[in-house]
Amino acid sequence: MVLEVMSVLQGSIVNAATIIVGGFLGITIGGKLPERIKIIMMQGIALAVLVIGIQMGLRLQNLVVAIFSLILGGVVGEVVNLDGRLQKLGLWIEKRAAAAGSGVAHAFVFASLVYMVGAMSITGALESGLLGQHQTLYVKSLLDGVTAIAFAATMGPGVCLSAVPVFLFQGGIALAAGWVQPYLGEAIIGEITGVGGLLIIAIGLNMLELTKIKVANFLPAFICLFVAGIFLPFF
Repeated sequence: MVLEVMSVLQGSIVNAATIIVGGFLGITIGGKLPERIKIIMMQGIALAVLVIGIQMGLRLQNLVVAIFSLILGGVVGEVVNLDGRLQKLGLWIEKRAAAAGSGVAHAFVFASLVYMVGAMSITGALESGLLGQHQTLYVKSLLDGVTAIAFAATMGPGVCLSAVPVFLFQGGIALAAGWVQPYLGEAIIGEITGVGGLLIIAIGLNMLELTKIKVANFLPAFICLFVAGIFLPFF
């Protein structure tokens, strides 16, 4: 049982560890890295994100269900302005932390939000829980590690502390997905993975500054897919 839980949490553990390592590197040598080096590193990660997104996207089998869920979820997300609300929440918490006058608190809150509020965090955790695979979280770990170097170089050790909520957030989603997985058919799991891949492709395109897709607005698509997975067998 313990080994199974550790297997599901493997991606989240690696992600938390890279944030800590990146934070320590940022405190020691982060300020010495030229901006052009940081840019090329981020571009390399963005290309890897695209490849993983394409691999996951190819698991789509029932395009009707996937497209319907993606469109319906996107419309719901746009109507409630999920992307905008998440950004406002981040700004509000960041201001509250800054008002507290603690540099550690500010860095902790800022980094936690950056690492948790995003489609890659959720899709990666779902991949861990549903498939027992961690490619997305491994790539996210590289991305978070690089950004942790930059954040810690300017904001200090509070960035390292953000590894804790990141692990709890992603690990909780992964464990919940693992618990639901036996009740879902292989087909729906494939659609969830495929739609997650499409969102990851969007993230990669945004990272390369080729698009400005509001990826968070499409997150309700996963709810549609889970509902489809639970109720379709009864029809």
